[in-house]
Amino acid sequence: MTSPIKIFIVEDEMIIAANISLQLQKLGYEVIGMVSHGEDAFVHIEANLPDIILMDIQLKGKLSGIDTAKQIQTKFEIPIIYLTANTDDFYFNEAKTTKPAAFISKPFKNLDLQRAIELAINTIEIEKEKKELKNPYVLEDCIFVRDHEKMVKISLKNIYYIEADRNYCRIFCRDKAFLIVNTLKNINEKLPKTHFLRIHRSYIVNLTKIDEVAGSHLMVANKIVPMSKSFKMDLMKRLQTI
Repeated sequence: MTSPIKIFIVEDEMIIAANISLQLQKLGYEVIGMVSHGEDAFVHIEANLPDIILMDIQLKGKLSGIDTAKQIQTKFEIPIIYLTANTDDFYFNEAKTTKPAAFISKPFKNLDLQRAIELAINTIEIEKEKKELKNPYVLEDCIFVRDHEKMVKISLKNIYYIEADRNYCRIFCRDKAFLIVNTLKNINEKLPKTHFLRIHRSYIVNLTKIDEVAGSHLMVANKIVPMSKSFKMDLMKRLQTI
């Protein structure tokens, strides 16, 4: 994430909240608010969505931290890190029902806080990747690549193989090859695994375009493509042999 992570603090003792805020700012995070009552938390969070919430389980007012977390989760998907001086199993088990990103017992060290936030950030990134993968508006049968000053659509079924050249890759199609600035690893992660397979550290092939399989290479559109032993087993599992 390029912009600072925004953190909202819900803490029973405002002196403790202020100390936590100071430590977070030293670590490069942005504290966007602090409240001591669960009733106030929802309003503030709705007005300025944070990336992470630090939630004290014991709060002033009618709502506990767990009750507040449940209320927030009815509308928002924000990672919550619980802070508590109470290590009672009852509170811990109840807190687990809200699936927190982390759980920190007071008193805690700055390193404990930093690591808990890093875990929460990791959760944010994983969920973001999941949503991107599930995005129904992503085209699944083609990719767009830059060709000079324009973006060109390439149908996946027309790709024969992809060859790496340092930080560049060449995509070989039926009637043209495209040179793009990207790594083979990044391309491999985006291509559907149903038809494409990495068979060498420098090559990805379209399984439907393979004409011949030899001991250490493939034939694809009259081109010899090298194959590593470490990838050969994966390939053989994908081919129908008799």
